[in-house]
Amino acid sequence: MKTLALGILAFIFAAASCSKSNPSANDDQVLLPEVALKTRVVSTGLSHVWEIVYGPDKQLWITERGGKISRVNPETGAVTLLLNVAEVVSQNEGGLLGMALNPEFSTNPWVFIVYNYNSPSGYREKVVRYNYSGGTLNTPLTLLEMIPAAFVHNGSRLMVTTDQKLLITTGDASVSGNAQDMSSLSGKILRINLDGTTPSDNPFPNSKVWTFGHRNPQGLVQVGNKIYSSEHGPNSDDEVNLIIKGRNYGWPNVEGFCDKSSEQTFCTANNVVEPLMAWTPTIATSGLTYYNSNLIPQFKNSLLLLSLKASKFTQLRLNEAGDKIDGSRDFFVNEFGRLRAICQSPDGKIYIGSSNGGNDKIIEIDK
Repeated sequence: MKTLALGILAFIFAAASCSKSNPSANDDQVLLPEVALKTRVVSTGLSHVWEIVYGPDKQLWITERGGKISRVNPETGAVTLLLNVAEVVSQNEGGLLGMALNPEFSTNPWVFIVYNYNSPSGYREKVVRYNYSGGTLNTPLTLLEMIPAAFVHNGSRLMVTTDQKLLITTGDASVSGNAQDMSSLSGKILRINLDGTTPSDNPFPNSKVWTFGHRNPQGLVQVGNKIYSSEHGPNSDDEVNLIIKGRNYGWPNVEGFCDKSSEQTFCTANNVVEPLMAWTPTIATSGLTYYNSNLIPQFKNSLLLLSLKASKFTQLRLNEAGDKIDGSRDFFVNEFGRLRAICQSPDGKIYIGSSNGGNDKIIEIDK
């Protein structure tokens, strides 16, 4: 165990990395207070942890980019392999990526994963649902396949919503025009039923598209009736967005806010949603969760964001309405390297996973 108190370094880093924000959204944003936190390394020896989910069995369910799905005991750190997905092709940023567990696990113990594979048409991505029984994952059902993919920009965060729909983030697969092309599944947030069919209340008839104009969204969380996503920008403007049904998020015509004349014209014509917050220089925003536990009261009503390039954990406090970020604070800057996966336990402990590619770790954060 060790106690962390952040000081001048965190203040300087936060000010330098969060250099662009929407004046209308963040005029009142402040640097949040320091919080003394304890960390404990739960497990080591992992490789590119991509997802962590706190399961109903009080175990941490994780994916590793090479193809492994495992359960990790948060008390002992013991790692139990459930499945090594043979079809996974791990190339650069591609491989086995997001995972979600059905919130109604006791009724339907479904585990959803998304991964890259080689198809006759080239490198692609698919979403598969497994059933968990007898300590194994079995009966795979492909829900969606042939999603354009690349060795970068694959998105791939999954989330089961409170209305029992599956949201899937997809990157532009290194073809920026995909994001505005409604015939492409790339550069989107998709919404499907848990059996893979298309919901009748999706915003576009007979389409799985929920929102479009995304570059590479890698974080996704629901808070009440609101959904938030984190997204990689190009050389500027990493973003946190409030996701609104049927809306356009601008890429590649808009980077971050509608603050250039050409962007303003496109934004007006296409009803573009601006981010709640943007970072220039980029930090490579990734895993995202929402915190409202009493264990760490200073984090209440905050989004907790991980970043890869900036190698940090960021608290983003929401206003009461949940439509603005009114304060932020960085933690663990450069302490654990690249950070991608985050979840929390019902009692408020936070778990994060590193993605450095060598001896990656799962770390517990406590008060």
